[in-house]
Amino acid sequence: MNTFLEKALILKASNEAYATAFIVRRTMPSSGKPGDKAIITKDGNIHGWIGGGCTQGIVLKEALESLRDGKPRFVSISPNTQENTMRHTKIYTMTCQSGGEVDVYIEPVLPKPHIVIFGNSHIAMALAKISKAMDYTVSVVMNVPDKVVFPTADNLYALADLENKHLHENSHLIVCTQGHGDVDALHKAIIMGKSYISFVASRKKANAIFADLRDRDVTFEQLTQIKTPAGLDIGAKLPEEVAVSILAQIIQEFRSEEEAAKPANDEAIALNDDYYMNPVCNIPIQKSTAKYVLEHEGEKVYFCCDGCKVKFEKVPSDYIK
Repeated sequence: MNTFLEKALILKASNEAYATAFIVRRTMPSSGKPGDKAIITKDGNIHGWIGGGCTQGIVLKEALESLRDGKPRFVSISPNTQENTMRHTKIYTMTCQSGGEVDVYIEPVLPKPHIVIFGNSHIAMALAKISKAMDYTVSVVMNVPDKVVFPTADNLYALADLENKHLHENSHLIVCTQGHGDVDALHKAIIMGKSYISFVASRKKANAIFADLRDRDVTFEQLTQIKTPAGLDIGAKLPEEVAVSILAQIIQEFRSEEEAAKPANDEAIALNDDYYMNPVCNIPIQKSTAKYVLEHEGEKVYFCCDGCKVKFEKVPSDYIK
């Protein structure tokens, strides 16, 4: 199997976010050529080939930003100063003295929400059905798992068997027990430590359940994180309507998190320990593969290309603060 597709399938199966990068145009002597592609994961690892030097660092930087803001981008890298006349295109100056131009399309692949439903109520069944219609991953947690009740669910777990390894970063927990083991189910959801937990209940009933949870050493702060009544207030009455209101709330939160995660500046990008921010062009470079390394005042300085190295050597004080 194509290694690019194989890696994409592995990441999809593990519900991990990643970005794809495709070279769509180049002029010699750039090493990357049209059709070259790579997958970039959130830890800064690049799987595939999209060129070296400036290109590799720029693609890495833009790919990580795309994972934070959830938006694709078109990147043009050239030694000639260009005016950005194309909408949604980011222009970078190629600092490598060898020259060449390359255009890269980068697109984030973000996992859809993982819906974790506690209970086998009519609302739980409606929520599972509509969630699958939206192509979400659905897991159902019950005292006794029953595939007949939830035929389309991706996973079925007994309440006692649910563990953190069954959940993902984007898991959303909804307790729909409606009078059947409310305290146990909600307590289990809380100890999973996920950012989205909702409880299908009136405020009066929720307060009563919360009092029982306090006896189980659940903190007041933990209780304030639970969304109850679950879902947006759209006047829902039927189970399907309640399910829609819950999913609307999840979508609202999911999209707002994407926007909030957008970095305010270049320094907001986190990379693994092998990466170093080139002080000249502010593009990340792998220490282990850096072609140019200088020692300045007892510290190593890494460069992606000869152009950055030459600029630094002329006036180091302009780049090292």
